[in-house]
Amino acid sequence: MKPIKLLFLLLLIVIITLKVKADDRSYRIETKNTTLVFTGEKGEKFLFRYYGVKSGDLSKISTSGVGVREEAYPTFGINCIEEKALRVSHSDGNISTDLYLESVETTKPDDNTSLTTVKLYDDKYPFTVTLFYRAYFNEDVIEAWSVISHKEKEPVTLYRFASFYIPVYSFNPWLTHFHGHWGGEFNLVEEKLERGMKVIKNRNGIRGTQCDNPSFMLSLDGKPSENEGEVIAGTLSWTGTYKLSFDSDTRNRVNIIAGINEDVSRIVLNSGEEFRTPAFILTYSRNGKGQASRNLHSWARNYGIRDGHKERMVLLNSWEGVYFDISEDKMLNMINDIAALGGELFVMDDGWFGEKYPRNDATTSLGDWGVNTEKLPNGLEPLIERAKSKNIKFGIWLEPEMVNLKSELAEKHPDWIVHQPNRETVMGRGGSQMLLDLCNPEVQDFVFHTIHDLLVKHPGIGYIKWDANHFMTNIGSSVLSPNNQSRFYVEYHKGLQKTLNRIVQAHPDVVMQACSSGGGRVTYGYLKYFHEYWTSDNTDALSRIYMQWGTSHIFPAINMASHVSVSPNHQTDRELPLKFRFDVAMTGRLGMEMQPKDLSPEEWQFSKEAVQMYKSIRDVIQFGDLYRLISPYENNGSASLMYVSPGKERAVFFTFNLKENLKYVNPPIRLGGLDPDKKYRITEINKASEQNLRFEGQVFTGEFLMVIGLRVNMRKAFQSIILEVTEID
Repeated sequence: MKPIKLLFLLLLIVIITLKVKADDRSYRIETKNTTLVFTGEKGEKFLFRYYGVKSGDLSKISTSGVGVREEAYPTFGINCIEEKALRVSHSDGNISTDLYLESVETTKPDDNTSLTTVKLYDDKYPFTVTLFYRAYFNEDVIEAWSVISHKEKEPVTLYRFASFYIPVYSFNPWLTHFHGHWGGEFNLVEEKLERGMKVIKNRNGIRGTQCDNPSFMLSLDGKPSENEGEVIAGTLSWTGTYKLSFDSDTRNRVNIIAGINEDVSRIVLNSGEEFRTPAFILTYSRNGKGQASRNLHSWARNYGIRDGHKERMVLLNSWEGVYFDISEDKMLNMINDIAALGGELFVMDDGWFGEKYPRNDATTSLGDWGVNTEKLPNGLEPLIERAKSKNIKFGIWLEPEMVNLKSELAEKHPDWIVHQPNRETVMGRGGSQMLLDLCNPEVQDFVFHTIHDLLVKHPGIGYIKWDANHFMTNIGSSVLSPNNQSRFYVEYHKGLQKTLNRIVQAHPDVVMQACSSGGGRVTYGYLKYFHEYWTSDNTDALSRIYMQWGTSHIFPAINMASHVSVSPNHQTDRELPLKFRFDVAMTGRLGMEMQPKDLSPEEWQFSKEAVQMYKSIRDVIQFGDLYRLISPYENNGSASLMYVSPGKERAVFFTFNLKENLKYVNPPIRLGGLDPDKKYRITEINKASEQNLRFEGQVFTGEFLMVIGLRVNMRKAFQSIILEVTEID
């Protein structure tokens, strides 16, 4: 055969081979509007190709140039240039792993969900990774996690073990994430991703979301917008440490890796043992951040949070009303007051316990959960019975993971406290708070019985406020072997989750709030067990507008505890009108954080009417779709948002003046989420004066309200208006 013919034949074989590789078998994970595409053949690489809008024809995604061609779960050791999802040291010291496809199986448990299981194996070692993708069709959400195992003769060490990896093309990527501190959690940060690595991580271990959050939105085509543009949103459903990495490379690609923060967690995995990573929750929107949020909120109410379709109660919490100065008379009076105001729950906060060491400040008594009979001589029953007689629920505060140095528990069980040999113990709140070791099954039992026994003895308790004010110090556990101390962060949270699961199973009707020095535990990892979270210890309404705007990007209003407190505010000393404080609190789960007896007669009457008004619109706020209209972060002196019922027959609109507007002319606000063909009547509610807006009682089409809008003029700083938008025949 002539050389030129041979060359032509070889070239033809190469072209055919490339075509076969390009058209490998395709695997699609689909929701109502999105598709996640992989390709691969048994014994070959399993490749990520595409994530985005659903299309009737994605067969050419490989040859169109639009798709990506990267391993779905890239590993370290052979190609070491880029960030990887997995880094392992095998039992013989080899630090490379090379994964190939074994099988792909998809099952459909019900009409709305499907589960795709992808088994990968190393061709040189008995080492496997199984990838799981659960699709929620109507919610446009995909949940992903991995399970790592091996059958090598000796233990394998995991140095990185991501829950999820995805590479996406973007020529102008912008990252939305959330940053803060105590009293200023969940502030919105939006920044252009430049070349290089952006990492969001936490190693606190307890108050893990106080400074950052394992959540983000990635805008693929420019600066983030509420209603336009491609957006990928994700959040890690985990209670412990986390790490989100965004590697923006020179190919105009952003490689996203999400999982536990491996910086502080090296996993030594025994033969036959499985390690399951926490779930990563993912959604995609072509209609900006707003739709991405609504996808997550819908998923959360249906699947992600505890009792997502049960209304949350209006409550009074005792903390800012009395702090540690609890007495039977004060508690009985506060119960009477919240019942008279129309509330549904009273919560007695810190300061009710401690027998040998009475709890009068933050320095003693944690772990000693007996009633302080000097403060409550007749115990808890008179309070519970009073609440029952007023037809409201009774709740109570605990901090069951913590212990004070000055406590009977610390004297009896010093071995239960997290500590390090030969090191001085670092204390937390009050200079004496320490962490109980939930790696220890005995401690898990103690924490469980702290809650369980209290609820069995007092079945009238209907609400637990679970606090956690310390953070992880003196890392180490007496029940973990010396070579497994690096698993402490993971094993602690496995122990916590086991304990919470036992409590939920034993007491399914008891409502629970996750508090951690304010908003330190705001993740879907916690919301599997808790009905709500305490957004921040800062109850100042102006501060809350910014923080609650941030939380709304990922979490629905039904979870967000938002309380009306006094003026001047105890954290900021800021003076704000009572109406403004109520209106802000109504955008979440309404509560009160004050001493009601200090209200003037006029304030009392307004508060009572406001509580009743909230209860009349609560279903729209807690179960409706959120539309963020004007962001407080745009620095234009106002903020506006609205909730729309699923059937679009009702909506509740909020607008807030954040500073004075002496021009007295605001731009029109275009509403969102309405049916353009329906007619709606506008009614102002929770009014502070008899004066009517110019459009009070007027009827507009949904199209007019969304395209033209309403001009809501407010002159004074901290004015606010709520409008009820109701469909008419």
